[in-house]
Amino acid sequence: MLDDIACMREALREAEAAFAAGEVPIGAVLVDAAGRIVSRGHNMREVWRDGTAHAEIIALQKASRELGRWRLGGLTLYVTVEPCPMCAGALVMCRVDRVVYGAPDAKAGACESLFNIVQHPALNHRLEVTAGILEDDCRAIMQRFFRERRRRKD
Repeated sequence: MLDDIACMREALREAEAAFAAGEVPIGAVLVDAAGRIVSRGHNMREVWRDGTAHAEIIALQKASRELGRWRLGGLTLYVTVEPCPMCAGALVMCRVDRVVYGAPDAKAGACESLFNIVQHPALNHRLEVTAGILEDDCRAIMQRFFRERRRRKD
């Protein structure tokens, strides 16, 4: 069985890398059933100037290249913040088994908060969802980032 806390700590390491790069600090890791990290990603929208360069999308793309397939069944995505509609849709399209997130996103969350794309009955695939793993830590890095950003604008 996967250790959700240990895996989320790895996602938080990715969020720290995003923070250091000046990106919104969201990190993700894709893990197989044996607990092996298949891929990692963190937000790169500003650096790459690409609105689709979310942590989840980067991790999905890397996993597909690593495994040589687009169907990513058997994998769990750990992400520090609840996926947005784009990322939730990508998780469904890639057939990921499970998504585990830390902090909910009341403005764009598409796993439970605002929408529930990953479990929508009209779609051909549904994911298991686990929320709130290391939620306080995941929320804290976001708050720290935006607090520093506001401070720099003053």
